[in-house]
Amino acid sequence: MNNTQVTKIFRDAPVSHAVLKNAVPAMLAMLMVLIYNLADTFFIGQTHDALQVAAVSLATPVFLIFMAVGTVFGIGGTSVISRALGEGRETYAKKVCSFCMWSCVIVGVILSAVFLIFMDQILALCGASHDTWEPAKTYLTIVNFCGPFVLISNCYSNVIRAEGQSGKAMMGQLLGNLLNVVLDPIMILGFGWNIAGAALATVIGNVIGAGYYIFYFLGGKSSLSINVKDFTLQDKVCSGVLSIGIPASLGSLLMSVSQIVVNSLMAGYGDMALAGIGVAMKVTMMTGMICIGFGQGVQPLLGYCVGAGLWGRFKKVMKFSVVFSFALSAAMTGICYLFTDQIVSAFLNDPDAYGYATEFARILLTTSFLFGVFYVLSNALQAMGAATQALVINLSRQGLIYIPALFIMRAAVGVTGLVWAQPVADLLSTALVVILYFATVRKMQMQPGAHSVKEG
Repeated sequence: MNNTQVTKIFRDAPVSHAVLKNAVPAMLAMLMVLIYNLADTFFIGQTHDALQVAAVSLATPVFLIFMAVGTVFGIGGTSVISRALGEGRETYAKKVCSFCMWSCVIVGVILSAVFLIFMDQILALCGASHDTWEPAKTYLTIVNFCGPFVLISNCYSNVIRAEGQSGKAMMGQLLGNLLNVVLDPIMILGFGWNIAGAALATVIGNVIGAGYYIFYFLGGKSSLSINVKDFTLQDKVCSGVLSIGIPASLGSLLMSVSQIVVNSLMAGYGDMALAGIGVAMKVTMMTGMICIGFGQGVQPLLGYCVGAGLWGRFKKVMKFSVVFSFALSAAMTGICYLFTDQIVSAFLNDPDAYGYATEFARILLTTSFLFGVFYVLSNALQAMGAATQALVINLSRQGLIYIPALFIMRAAVGVTGLVWAQPVADLLSTALVVILYFATVRKMQMQPGAHSVKEG
């Protein structure tokens, strides 16, 4: 997409049209990520072995670290590229895009090697029991081999949106995740490979998804570039991407770390409690992933407005986005709450595990209606290049607030305290992001370089 087309969507289109054109494909992409995340647990659940469900719950947050690292380059690259395009710096945008590609390859290989070398220590840290150790190790060992592809897929499902290609960004994830969902029942149930089949389906899906984005660039359809000749660490390319990408990815990374902590603590109450919390998190993920997609979809539009000095349009986009996302998250929360029993029964039939999952899910759903507002505001901070504020938010929600709350609430309430820690973190982090957002907007508009361009 050339700069004229980007301008037509980001600058000139009606606000609601511009927001939804970018956000809907991103939401659909995250919906596919959601289905992909649910598929392994669902089809493993059809084996009627709650221990394998518990093993997937143990392995999932470790695998999600790959996705979080891909987000470093994806969100960071999107922020820098969208602002660069808003400023008319297309050559610089190409350099940033190439930096993201080759960084994903290098970091992905290193991360895969580290996980394979320290596999036993990681499983012990996660709280794997004698019964869940081998299936969890099997799953993680296999999925490690697609590490670089996971990074590339998660990176470019974001970056391509920076040039207005939301549909193309969605298609890569759609293709990979759909293939994974199709292969799951074949490999898990048809071939009888159980958890190894789930892992193999994940590997194939991620390789195909990453391949789609690579061929998109090689086909010359993009104004950006993944050519190694455009790769550079100079001109603040590296620091620009990482200063936004690291704070943004810390939310995902700390989500993985906190889930590992939760699993380790929950394992003390037995494997059925562990299976229960894993499924309960899947229930709230239905609201969370859709809202994450909306926030990520609107970020390039906000970043363009910042780069072009369109503060009037920025405020209109924010107003529409906050109202829409709040209504969306409230509706999704209501649906999940009403159908909690039915959703949980799709994954678990063991009475003890089912009881834990339904109780835990209803606790987690008490604050999931806030997800829409939280993710729009946190993505707005990233779009404005507010690295410090974004860092504070992402450190707080899944780290500085949530992890201490886990230990405090467990000591006070017991096993349900581990679950109530998340609603506490949701309330406090949402209040914090509201305060930081308004403070950042006010500060940026008062800067001498800030200007307002007449909208077309």
